[in-house]
Amino acid sequence: MDMLWNGWGDPAKAAPLPDSVTGLLRDLLGVKPRGTPALGLEDIRLPAPTASAAALKALAAAVGGDEHVRTDSESRVRHTRGKSTPDLLRIRAGDVADVPQAVVLPAGHDEVLAVLRACAAHGLAVVPFGGGTSVVGGLAPQRSAFVALDLRRMDGLLDLDPVSRTAVLQPGLRAPEAEALLAGHGFTLGHFPQSFEWATIGGFAAARSSGQASAGYGRFDEMVLGLTLATTEGTIETGRAPRSAAGPDLRQLILGSEGAFGVITSVTVRIRPLPETRLYEGWRFGSFEEGATALRRLAQDGPRPTVLRLSDETETLIGLAQPDAIGADLAQGGAGCLAITGYEGTAEDTAHRRERAAAVLTACGGTPAGAEPGERWAHGRYSAPYLRDALLDVGAFAETLETAAFWSRVPGLYAAVRTALTDTLTQAGTPPLVMCHISHVYENGASLYFTVVSAQGEDPVAHWTPAKQAANEAVLAAGGTISHHHGVGTDHRDWYVREAGPLGVSALRAVKRRLDPEGLLNPGVLLPTD
Repeated sequence: MDMLWNGWGDPAKAAPLPDSVTGLLRDLLGVKPRGTPALGLEDIRLPAPTASAAALKALAAAVGGDEHVRTDSESRVRHTRGKSTPDLLRIRAGDVADVPQAVVLPAGHDEVLAVLRACAAHGLAVVPFGGGTSVVGGLAPQRSAFVALDLRRMDGLLDLDPVSRTAVLQPGLRAPEAEALLAGHGFTLGHFPQSFEWATIGGFAAARSSGQASAGYGRFDEMVLGLTLATTEGTIETGRAPRSAAGPDLRQLILGSEGAFGVITSVTVRIRPLPETRLYEGWRFGSFEEGATALRRLAQDGPRPTVLRLSDETETLIGLAQPDAIGADLAQGGAGCLAITGYEGTAEDTAHRRERAAAVLTACGGTPAGAEPGERWAHGRYSAPYLRDALLDVGAFAETLETAAFWSRVPGLYAAVRTALTDTLTQAGTPPLVMCHISHVYENGASLYFTVVSAQGEDPVAHWTPAKQAANEAVLAAGGTISHHHGVGTDHRDWYVREAGPLGVSALRAVKRRLDPEGLLNPGVLLPTD
């Protein structure tokens, strides 16, 4: 099944907002329906592909036949850009300026190499495409003549070593299918980002993904033990051992490279036994500062839950901590901040960690809220993107951004980004609701995940661009990183260049020139084009 072409996920799960929420948006933010008729897929008009017949023939030869090279309008539209709010607003308006010439579906590493050779011979750029879930412009290259390299046929479990607890997965394997395959052998990857239902293994590696259970299982880049990369110049293979002192770790060069250096064709990952028990519960804190202190205590001194999250006062009040119950706390007069803790593992270990963590949370001013908030969060943990689409449908603008910093900088970063978003959008005549949660914790710091909701304004994309830029400036000025887990893409590229510094960017450019001398791999994503 493909995702909605003009929204997120499974069409059967898309649901309109209840009238009570629509009224709340109208009263709080002045949201009004835009009244523009929605375009259907059949209404989208594409220019004919400009790729030559010889190029299409070479691509077909590379992947075993014409049936694996698609040039029909629907396939091309479905591979146009990603799923950020500006991406969706543009495609809903019929803007398909970034449409690929063709969609190519290789079946393995050698076919990927053959596609790259064919594209180099015919001057076509290449954009690797997994689940299509990028929200930072990672699928919109600065090149008009490009093909989308859809990796869905590369969706297997190639090897599983139960002694070493490793698995080799292909890049086009979606996360739910990966979990099902591993569960058949009694294991789990433990990687559950909000994009879980649609994102792929290759995408997780290419963007340095982080899942909602990262406090227990770690980030995806911590799970990766080896990678295979196809480039226009050949193949790179990494990961002979769990750790090595044999020079710089090339895995770290490939992780987060976002298709700019090559195409990831296999990933060797660490796996864990399936947990006997999964338990989620809620805690209340009087303030975001108080709750953040409690999370820091657990992250630094333990015991660390598998899932550890904290919503600020606004997010708790509105109810985005539980996306399927938006407005519930507001209607019930809720106050303070909601934290979610989750425990996975053996029954004995889970009970022990839960008891010890409860003592820490209580000592930090927390009040137990029982299992209901935790179970509601677990039930709705993948619902927020559907909620975003429903908000767009009624004329609201809804978008997210994230960052991370050391603990001492988190309060200043939180305040700076909120102020930048609020001031910019208010000056534009669309005062927003700005909500935030801590979604990932470490011994030395944490991530902040912001959600912004406002009226759309006359031109929704132009309305958002200054606010996004102001938030990016605030992130760097406050000592944060431009992205914790969404990636760089084109949206963050110019700020990433400043974060990495001139010499660092020069080194990465040298790598790209060696692996991709023609500049065909995702041009303009991650690094500016020359």
